[in-house]
Amino acid sequence: MDNLFKKVACFTDIHFGNKSNSKIFNQDCDDFIDWFLVTAKENNCETCIFLGDWHHHRSALNVDTMAHSLKNLEKVAEAFEHTYFILGNHDLYYKENRTVNSVVFGRNIPNLTLVNEPVTKGNVSIVPWLVGDEHKKVSQMKCKYMFGHFELPNFLMNAMVRMPDTNGIQYEDFTGIENVFSGHFHKRQINGNVTYMGNAFPHTYADADDDKRGMMILEWDEYPQFIDWKDCPKYRVYNLSEVLDDPSKYFSNKMYVRLKLDVDITYEEANFIKETFMKQFDLREIALLQSEMVGEDSTMVGAEIKFESVDQIVYGQLDTIDSENYDKAVLREIYRDL
Repeated sequence: MDNLFKKVACFTDIHFGNKSNSKIFNQDCDDFIDWFLVTAKENNCETCIFLGDWHHHRSALNVDTMAHSLKNLEKVAEAFEHTYFILGNHDLYYKENRTVNSVVFGRNIPNLTLVNEPVTKGNVSIVPWLVGDEHKKVSQMKCKYMFGHFELPNFLMNAMVRMPDTNGIQYEDFTGIENVFSGHFHKRQINGNVTYMGNAFPHTYADADDDKRGMMILEWDEYPQFIDWKDCPKYRVYNLSEVLDDPSKYFSNKMYVRLKLDVDITYEEANFIKETFMKQFDLREIALLQSEMVGEDSTMVGAEIKFESVDQIVYGQLDTIDSENYDKAVLREIYRDL
């Protein structure tokens, strides 16, 4: 049997509709797809594999988000001889089965295969989000390449949290697989034969200072090549004092910025800094973080300036955790009791 691909272009976890169906976020998705398709063509990729989480919301699709979603799904399918589309947990309505998914309209798109059940073609296996005890079958599989949307323990879910062992699928289950490539965790990371590719582009401050996001190209029998999307939105956290002398060293367009107030400034000065930096560098957001120096000074708090406390930052990071095995409400309660 012929190999499934000669050279395959891969990406994962784009999450159309994220940030409350933000038009800006969906436009970022559009721009990423355009860049991905150009880069894949330049590298002579004839096959595409998407590794899960096309949509962000499991229970409903915003109409505008659906328009972006369908347009880009058709563009991807048209650009390759064949595209394999793995269903991730965010693409599924039910947590315990895959009977209902939000990408069902893709089944009528030519050259596109929705992977709703594990499939093996030659020496390649493609596996959707596993439910129930399906993970037990993985240890029985043997192939050269496996692509999936797995939740393996001890890998980083984001910069703060490592996935616990929930007695589900294990790293050792892949001993019969030469190379495993997975979506789901958004941080690019490699351990032995398992590679988490990382999401298409940074989504939150959990991705701060880590722009190693984009796509992967894999030529048969060669090492994978990771290509970062240089024009991706970026998230940064700085001390105000370090950016004041030469902000051009730190800021660029499409950037989300948190500035820690380590110098004493007035509300008027803070507002001026925000307006100047936002306009000069085409930033998307500046959030000023209260420090001990600022304390509870009410004169610094105004509708035009966004302040975040340490508690708000921690809660925000907890909210980015994407796992059925963590109860976010319990985690928030544990933090409150510290």
